[in-house]
Amino acid sequence: MFSASPAILGSLLTIPVLAFLLGILAAALRTDLRLPGAAYQAISVYLLLAIGVKGGVSLSESSPQEVIAPLGAAFTLGILIPVAAFWILRGITRLGPVDRGALAAHYGSTSLVTFTACLVFLDSAGIAYEGFMATILTVLEVPGIIAGVFLASRTGGQRASWRPALAEVLTSKSILLLAGGLAIGLLAGPAGYVSVQPFFGALFTGVLTLFLLHLGAMTGKHLRDVRSAGPGLIAFAIGFPVITGAAGVAAGTLTGLSPGGSTVMGVLCASASYIAAPAAVRIALPDANLGLCLTSSLCITFPFNLILGIPLYLAMASALATIT
Repeated sequence: MFSASPAILGSLLTIPVLAFLLGILAAALRTDLRLPGAAYQAISVYLLLAIGVKGGVSLSESSPQEVIAPLGAAFTLGILIPVAAFWILRGITRLGPVDRGALAAHYGSTSLVTFTACLVFLDSAGIAYEGFMATILTVLEVPGIIAGVFLASRTGGQRASWRPALAEVLTSKSILLLAGGLAIGLLAGPAGYVSVQPFFGALFTGVLTLFLLHLGAMTGKHLRDVRSAGPGLIAFAIGFPVITGAAGVAAGTLTGLSPGGSTVMGVLCASASYIAAPAAVRIALPDANLGLCLTSSLCITFPFNLILGIPLYLAMASALATIT
């Protein structure tokens, strides 16, 4: 049976996570370790394209039978998760439908950095996972945002700006680079990837470390905002990812993914967006409290998943693998 304690310690002691904690410490000491805007944008492009290309290469080596069931499960969960978030928030917070819809959109979408940190954690632990999981990431990015906006507009009486919001999501940098990278990797295949492997492979963890240092500094700067979230939202930001992570792990296992792949599916379902979703929600639901959404997703859920969630979902996947 898999033991979660060594995995949690292993997650804490990976260099990217330690860099994230250093960023939080720097913010507490009022030392600004945030990356310059241009560097942040460049690293974002690198991570998105690298994940897309590597996922496309792996997809080229996978059969349709391996991919279709997990993709279908991911799409279904991408719709169900924001619906569940919307109604759970109604029961445990005093938020109005617009803010609940905005939060549902954030939690229905995904976190690229949590996904990436999960891959690094699994690689460092020598745990295999399906290479096409970047395709799952891309599929999960969009439906949750649309569902959250729809719920807010249907129950809150606010007319959502559907067309510009949908255009913002579908033409966003994250979708374009992930989908484009997948296409590039799929067309190039393993032979074409060899020439860029030193750049997209060997440097990947180091670049992620810089990115997490920046996110740690950002998180630390906004930690004081957690108090304003209220106990209901704080409980949601920790408890809801555990529920959706378990659902993702179960779906991955039932659709034939390995324990490593099911862990990644769980992480994707448990994560919350703080890049694609805010941009779309800002357009579709201009009256929503985006500060509250970012406090919940970036300052509570992201650190929880990064430090405790990833090994927890691996423990779930390992336990399920022994009984199925």
